[in-house]
Amino acid sequence: MATQRNNFDSDFTGEPASTTDKVKAQVSETAAKAKDKITEVGREAAQTIDEKRQPAARSLESAASTLHEKAEHLPGGEKVTNIAHATADRMQAAAEYIREHDTRAMVNDVEGMVRRYPAQTLIAAVAAGFLIGRQFRNDSY
Repeated sequence: MATQRNNFDSDFTGEPASTTDKVKAQVSETAAKAKDKITEVGREAAQTIDEKRQPAARSLESAASTLHEKAEHLPGGEKVTNIAHATADRMQAAAEYIREHDTRAMVNDVEGMVRRYPAQTLIAAVAAGFLIGRQFRNDSY
Protein backbone atom coordinates (compact mmCIF):
# COMPACT_ATOMS: atom_id res chain seq x y z
CA MET A 1 0.00 0.00 0.00
CA ALA A 2 1.49 3.32 -1.08
CA THR A 3 1.65 6.12 1.44
CA GLN A 4 0.06 9.27 0.16
CA ARG A 5 2.06 12.47 0.87
CA ASN A 6 0.12 15.44 2.14
CA ASN A 7 0.97 19.00 1.17
CA PHE A 8 1.59 19.89 4.83
CA ASP A 9 4.90 21.26 6.04
CA SER A 10 7.15 18.59 7.35
CA ASP A 11 9.65 18.51 10.15
CA PHE A 12 13.32 17.59 9.68
CA THR A 13 12.54 13.88 9.63
CA GLY A 14 10.27 14.23 6.64
CA GLU A 15 7.16 13.60 8.74
CA PRO A 16 4.25 16.05 8.53
CA ALA A 17 4.59 18.78 11.18
CA SER A 18 1.71 19.04 13.60
CA THR A 19 -0.29 22.22 14.03
CA THR A 20 0.88 22.35 17.64
CA ASP A 21 4.51 22.32 16.52
CA LYS A 22 3.83 25.12 14.05
CA VAL A 23 2.11 27.22 16.73
CA LYS A 24 4.94 26.59 19.20
CA ALA A 25 7.48 27.67 16.61
CA GLN A 26 5.53 30.85 15.83
CA VAL A 27 5.14 31.69 19.52
CA SER A 28 8.85 31.14 20.12
CA GLU A 29 9.78 33.30 17.14
CA THR A 30 7.38 36.08 18.21
CA ALA A 31 8.67 35.96 21.79
CA ALA A 32 12.28 36.21 20.58
CA LYS A 33 11.42 39.22 18.39
CA ALA A 34 9.56 40.88 21.29
CA LYS A 35 12.50 40.29 23.63
CA ASP A 36 14.90 41.79 21.11
CA LYS A 37 12.66 44.83 20.63
CA ILE A 38 12.27 45.36 24.39
CA THR A 39 16.04 45.11 24.81
CA GLU A 40 16.56 47.65 22.03
CA VAL A 41 13.99 50.07 23.48
CA GLY A 42 15.54 49.71 26.95
CA ARG A 43 18.99 50.42 25.56
CA GLU A 44 17.71 53.51 23.72
CA ALA A 45 15.90 54.75 26.85
CA ALA A 46 19.02 54.30 28.97
CA GLN A 47 21.07 56.19 26.38
CA THR A 48 18.53 59.03 26.34
CA ILE A 49 18.52 59.22 30.13
CA ASP A 50 22.31 59.24 30.24
CA GLU A 51 22.37 62.09 27.72
CA LYS A 52 20.00 64.14 29.92
CA ARG A 53 21.82 63.51 33.21
CA GLN A 54 24.26 66.42 33.05
CA PRO A 55 21.64 69.05 32.08
CA ALA A 56 19.32 67.70 34.80
CA ALA A 57 22.10 67.91 37.38
CA ARG A 58 22.88 71.50 36.34
CA SER A 59 19.18 72.42 36.62
CA LEU A 60 18.94 70.92 40.10
CA GLU A 61 22.07 72.74 41.23
CA SER A 62 20.75 76.01 39.84
CA ALA A 63 17.42 75.57 41.62
CA ALA A 64 19.22 74.65 44.86
CA SER A 65 21.41 77.72 44.59
CA THR A 66 18.40 79.94 44.02
CA LEU A 67 16.60 78.37 46.98
CA HIS A 68 19.63 78.97 49.21
CA GLU A 69 19.75 82.61 48.09
CA LYS A 70 16.04 83.23 48.69
CA ALA A 71 15.69 81.17 51.88
CA GLU A 72 16.46 84.11 54.17
CA HIS A 73 13.68 86.18 52.62
CA LEU A 74 10.90 83.59 52.84
CA PRO A 75 8.00 84.32 55.17
CA GLY A 76 7.59 82.02 58.14
CA GLY A 77 10.70 82.69 60.13
CA GLU A 78 13.69 80.58 61.03
CA LYS A 79 11.88 77.24 60.74
CA VAL A 80 10.91 77.87 57.09
CA THR A 81 14.41 79.17 56.34
CA ASN A 82 15.96 76.00 57.80
CA ILE A 83 13.58 73.80 55.79
CA ALA A 84 14.44 75.72 52.60
CA HIS A 85 18.19 75.30 53.21
CA ALA A 86 17.76 71.59 53.98
CA THR A 87 15.73 71.14 50.80
CA ALA A 88 18.37 72.97 48.76
CA ASP A 89 21.07 70.74 50.28
CA ARG A 90 19.11 67.63 49.26
CA MET A 91 18.70 69.04 45.75
CA GLN A 92 22.46 69.54 45.52
CA ALA A 93 23.04 65.99 46.74
CA ALA A 94 20.59 64.71 44.12
CA ALA A 95 22.43 66.67 41.42
CA GLU A 96 25.73 65.14 42.50
CA TYR A 97 24.20 61.64 42.52
CA ILE A 98 22.75 62.12 39.04
CA ARG A 99 26.07 63.40 37.74
CA GLU A 100 28.09 60.51 39.19
CA HIS A 101 25.79 57.55 38.47
CA ASP A 102 24.80 56.19 35.09
CA THR A 103 21.39 54.66 34.38
CA ARG A 104 22.47 51.13 35.24
CA ALA A 105 23.79 52.20 38.65
CA MET A 106 20.58 54.12 39.37
CA VAL A 107 18.45 51.10 38.46
CA ASN A 108 20.59 48.92 40.72
CA ASP A 109 20.14 51.40 43.57
CA VAL A 110 16.36 51.44 43.08
CA GLU A 111 16.24 47.63 43.03
CA GLY A 112 18.24 47.53 46.26
CA MET A 113 15.90 50.01 47.90
CA VAL A 114 12.85 48.01 46.81
CA ARG A 115 14.38 44.86 48.31
CA ARG A 116 15.21 46.60 51.60
CA TYR A 117 11.92 48.48 51.93
CA PRO A 118 9.23 46.64 49.93
CA ALA A 119 6.21 47.92 51.88
CA GLN A 120 7.36 51.52 51.90
CA THR A 121 8.20 51.33 48.18
CA LEU A 122 4.75 49.95 47.40
CA ILE A 123 3.08 52.71 49.42
CA ALA A 124 5.21 55.36 47.66
CA ALA A 125 4.38 53.88 44.24
CA VAL A 126 0.65 53.86 45.02
CA ALA A 127 0.81 57.45 46.27
CA ALA A 128 2.76 58.58 43.20
CA GLY A 129 0.32 56.76 40.91
CA PHE A 130 -2.60 58.40 42.67
CA LEU A 131 -1.06 61.87 42.34
CA ILE A 132 -0.11 61.35 38.69
CA GLY A 133 -3.57 60.01 37.90
CA ARG A 134 -5.16 62.96 39.63
CA GLN A 135 -2.98 65.36 37.67
CA PHE A 136 -3.98 63.74 34.37
CA ARG A 137 -7.63 63.86 35.39
CA ASN A 138 -7.32 67.57 36.27
CA ASP A 139 -5.50 68.31 32.99
CA SER A 140 -8.29 66.76 30.93
CA TYR A 141 -10.90 69.31 32.08
